[in-house]
Parts: sequence; structure tokens; C-alpha cells
Amino acid sequence: MGLSELKAGQVGFVESIQPHHSNDGLVHRLEAMGILPDRAIQVLRVAWFGGPLHVRIGTTTEVAIRRHEAQQIRVKVC
Repeated sequence: MGLSELKAGQVGFVESIQPHHSNDGLVHRLEAMGILPDRAIQVLRVAWFGGPLHVRIGTTTEVAIRRHEAQQIRVKVC
């Protein structure tokens, strides 16, 4: 399941990052934000009209992430 499929309030654990193209830059940027395998991630808010997702990584880091990037983050739901 992709991160973009989670509803607001749902928590999952990152399984992997699977970019649509060989985009190592995206993978490195997401890892630098703390999006790593087996890390808890929670969707806090979902913007309207295909806008970004507001997510919490772990217990302290909060970021906004584009929906098409969130689709490339594979998660397993708790």
C-alpha cells in the first residue's frame, strides 16, 4: 500500500521507497527526512484537490510531502 492511500489519523510502518524511475535523489531526500524502513509514519492531514499530505515521521518530525512522492513510499498499516 502506498502512503498516499492512508487516511488522516492512520499509522503505518515504512516498508520501502520504490521510485517510479531511477530517481536516487528522491530516495536520498526522503531518507534524510527520516523516512526509513520500519519507521512509524502517520498521516495527520490530507490537502484537498490532490495537494500534499502532512505526515509525522517517528514521534517528532512533521513534514508535508507531495502526493505523487507519497505514492512511492510503501507502507504496512498497523
